[in-house]
Amino acid sequence: MPVLWRNSGGKRRSAMSADFEHALMQEVLRTELVRIKALIATTSLLAVILLSVYFLDPDALNHIWRGHLRPAYLYLILVPFILFELWVHAVVSRHLKLHRDVPVIRRYFGALIETTMPTIALALHIENMGSVQALGFVAPLIYFIFIILSTLRLDFWLSTFTGFVAAAELFGMAMFFHPAGSTDPEPDIWYHAARSMIILICGMLAGAVGLQLRRQFAASIQAATARDRITNLFGQHVSPQVVERLLVEGANTTSDIRRIAVMFVDFRSFTAAARSRSPQDVVDRLDGAFAVLVEILDRHGGIVNKFLGDGFLALFGAPFEAPEAAHHAVAAAREMLVAMNSINEASSWPLRIGIGIHFGEVVAGNIGSPRRKEYTVIGDTVNFAARLEALNKEFNSQLLISAAVRNALGDDGSDAVPLGDVAIRGYDRPMAVWQLG
Repeated sequence: MPVLWRNSGGKRRSAMSADFEHALMQEVLRTELVRIKALIATTSLLAVILLSVYFLDPDALNHIWRGHLRPAYLYLILVPFILFELWVHAVVSRHLKLHRDVPVIRRYFGALIETTMPTIALALHIENMGSVQALGFVAPLIYFIFIILSTLRLDFWLSTFTGFVAAAELFGMAMFFHPAGSTDPEPDIWYHAARSMIILICGMLAGAVGLQLRRQFAASIQAATARDRITNLFGQHVSPQVVERLLVEGANTTSDIRRIAVMFVDFRSFTAAARSRSPQDVVDRLDGAFAVLVEILDRHGGIVNKFLGDGFLALFGAPFEAPEAAHHAVAAAREMLVAMNSINEASSWPLRIGIGIHFGEVVAGNIGSPRRKEYTVIGDTVNFAARLEALNKEFNSQLLISAAVRNALGDDGSDAVPLGDVAIRGYDRPMAVWQLG
């Protein structure tokens, strides 16, 4: 047994790890899409600004570029880059839709191409301005746009690689690229090495920030995954609404008074019919019927507070308040009766249900010992709803409601048939009871 337990536990941990890694991968791809959109927007804005200035005040740009600027230079650099980023965006979006990660080699290849764009711009500047002025102009600063946005890759090594490519290409351009006939002095290796080293350090710092963001994403996803597992597991035993309340409030022992609709549902003569059937047949029949009834409850805003053998207690208006709780409870009950008739037509074991609904105040909260609690409701409203359900056997009916429910329904309860004041066990005086078909 211990070996089997360890194996099953290992499988659960493996499944959890796989789900976590998948969720983290999806989040990383989403941040990658944000980074790509930011690059496209920045590049497009830069192209618009430069072209606008060129047509509105060409002398300003001609002065900067020594009269050698042509719009074709911008198109040759910016347009292909934008098209490349649009292609990368499509690739990442497709991988995200297919729940697949982008291969590592593609990530590094994309980083190399992107970071080379400022190098091409720098080469044009050096050709037009000379190396000294071009290296002191804006082109080397463009590298920092790519380094800053590389944090959204959430990958330390990719950001570091971006910084390394930028530093290496800037250093290479400073050392070896000289226009023909240039009068610029020979480059100072240590001067340019220091500049490139700062860019490399910035890439590493961007990677560190991205790594921290990745850890925070991972912690958030892990917490959300654990919460979902708790909700799914716990929700198989109590309603998801109760799970949500418990997760929010914890072990809070305070109770509150709520005005809710209480529904009791029971299968008539089920125990006697079950004696002639196997335990598995009994469980399968109950599970099939409960699945249909609980789904109906969910659609109408009700919850199953607890299963009671061949029946259950349902609530409308707790643990979360719901307007017109009585209307929702009666609508759910009517649909249950129709659904059971449909189920019985296709089954060799027809089931007849009895439903009792009362509307009134209850005390709702987490009740139990310090080690074991459950969310439940107590009060006369609950007791009276249980008594109403039991009266179905006496009246050969399937749906009985109290006067409080009838009054709450208004015109929606016009088809309710009064059964008069009925003596109810545990009550000193007869109580008004109504029947719905």
